[in-house]
This record gives sequence, structure tokens and C-alpha cells, in this order.
Amino acid sequence: MKNLVVYFSLEGNTDYVANIIKKKTGADLLRLEPKKAYADSGFAKFFWGGKSAVMAERPDLLGYTIDLAQYDRIIFGFPVWAGTFTPPLRTFIEDNRAELSGKQFFAFACQSGSGAEKAFEKLSKCIGIESFEHTAVFIDPKSKSSEIKDAQIEAFCQMMI
Repeated sequence: MKNLVVYFSLEGNTDYVANIIKKKTGADLLRLEPKKAYADSGFAKFFWGGKSAVMAERPDLLGYTIDLAQYDRIIFGFPVWAGTFTPPLRTFIEDNRAELSGKQFFAFACQSGSGAEKAFEKLSKCIGIESFEHTAVFIDPKSKSSEIKDAQIEAFCQMMI
């Protein structure tokens, strides 16, 4: 089964997990980058990112080339913003809806607070599925790494092997 991790990372936590998944499962990575970068510090980071997520915005993304037909499983990764998934994923899903049909879906969320479970529900509705095969929530996996957190990521990877 061929895996693709589609993700957005602002502070590096989601990127950290995506790269571990790549190493452990052989998955390919597609890091989504909006054409207009989000603020990454201060009040603007929370205000504009949260507003964009709550308003279900679809930011333009930098170009990428991917043949989704070669993948059986898509793993979505994102930081939780205002109790939902990040807007670049919404853009990707809307732009590739037909090609995503019939795939298996996994998802992981990185957060400092809470909201991941609601974010998974919203993401599954956006994709048009009942639920994910598996989900995982990681609390600050890079910025506050530990052996326990790395073991949690490893356990998530085992679900895909």
C-alpha cells in the first residue's frame, strides 16, 4: 500500500511528525504552502490563522505536482487552529476531490491546547467520509519532544504498516 502524507506546518511540529512517518513507513510527503504566508508570531498568528480557519477560507497554494492515482492511503496532518483544521488542507481537498475518491484516510493533529477531535470531525466532513481509519493527536511533538511522544508517533506509524 502506497502512502502520501499531505500536510501544512506553521511552527514545525506537523513537519516533524510527517518526516517521522516518512522514515517509518516509506510514505511520500506533500507539504502544502500558501502563496501568502501566515503570520508565525504574536497576536497576528492567532488572530489571522484562527479567522482563516473558522471562516473556512481556501488560500491559494504554491504549485505542486502529485499523481494521486498512485496512492492508496492519504494521511492528513495539520496544526489545530480555533478547533478546526488548517485552511491549506481545505484548498487541497477541494482542488483534488475526484482524485481522493476511494482512498483510505488517516489524520494526525498537532496542538498545544485542545480541539483536535472536533477538527477531525470537520475534516472528515470536508473530505466526505464517515470517519478516518485512524487518528492521532500530538501535543507539541517537536517543541516539547520526549520519548513518550516519539513512542506515540511510532504507534501511529504502526497502524499504517
